[in-house]
Amino acid sequence: MITIDTRWLKNSGIGTYLQNVIPGIISAFPEELFCLLGSPKEMEQCGLLSKDNVQPILATAPMYSAWEQIDIVRKIPQATQLYFATHYNVPLFYRGKMLVTIYDLFHLAMPDLVGGLHKRLYARAMFNAVRRKASAIITISHFTKKELIRFTGREKQEIYPIHLGVEGSWFNIKKDVSPHGNAYVLYVGNVKPHKNLSALIKAFGSICDKIPHDLVIVGKKEGFITGDEIVAREAGRLGARVQFTGYVDNGRLQQYFAHADAFILPSFYEGFGLPPLEAMAAGCPVIVANAASLPEVCEDAAIYCDPYSYEDIADKILLIVNDSSLREMLRKKGLAHARHFTWEKCVNETCEVIDKLL
Repeated sequence: MITIDTRWLKNSGIGTYLQNVIPGIISAFPEELFCLLGSPKEMEQCGLLSKDNVQPILATAPMYSAWEQIDIVRKIPQATQLYFATHYNVPLFYRGKMLVTIYDLFHLAMPDLVGGLHKRLYARAMFNAVRRKASAIITISHFTKKELIRFTGREKQEIYPIHLGVEGSWFNIKKDVSPHGNAYVLYVGNVKPHKNLSALIKAFGSICDKIPHDLVIVGKKEGFITGDEIVAREAGRLGARVQFTGYVDNGRLQQYFAHADAFILPSFYEGFGLPPLEAMAAGCPVIVANAASLPEVCEDAAIYCDPYSYEDIADKILLIVNDSSLREMLRKKGLAHARHFTWEKCVNETCEVIDKLL
């Protein structure tokens, strides 16, 4: 029996990983019984309950809460041979064999951008617990593996870097009418401080009189504005040249990528960075920060900027929007590069780790 924590199934980041990996694991081990902890309704919506060897177990304890440490352990069946913790908030009182996926070490690497000392202390305690308790660890990049060792030291268990994949539909987008009336450069992502949006908007503001493009930001404007007053002020100063889309569904998101002249991710810190690969698959030239995992993931298929210099971000935007041959070269390179990242490969490598543990 394998028990998996699926409570992050609808999360925009971790959920993408779970929705693509868990079905493949279940199919790869047809003789195993899988117990999935989380919301049976969400499991049904994501197609996880279609196999006969799957049993849902309702688990609603809030993430990072004291209650989850009691509730989750209580709901893990005693016959479990392997518990798959799909985030670092592992059950501290569970004593069985455990596989853990780690996405990034942001809370430890960039403490100044983490709101509240309690969050940093919690993260440090839990990452140390992962190193003590895990039978094996999956990280989503070699960078994250190095960060885990840097902050928690070397332990006995194996750490397996396994890259994420790009879903096939990104390579076959049929262009509709552009979702934005003007030429534009694109940012897609959440509103956390390490995404460095204030520098992006400042960079765009410094050059917007030189180019016809708008800056389109796909994400919730409300959370963005309340989360960063500097960004709100900078965006407001530029008026209609900075457009917030609010939430968009996957089909419309793909259209935004397909019609953009460039996708920009000037983030200080990423454990992997899936949006740049999705942009490449959609035929969109990519600018990313020369930081964290992004050079590992994007290699020579992107233009790199210094995330600590808004002037350099601005220069790279000008470079790419003013050079059609450069954009075409990046489209070709990006498309070929993105094809190396498949969920099938991610699933197969994950199943190899599970097989070793079993």
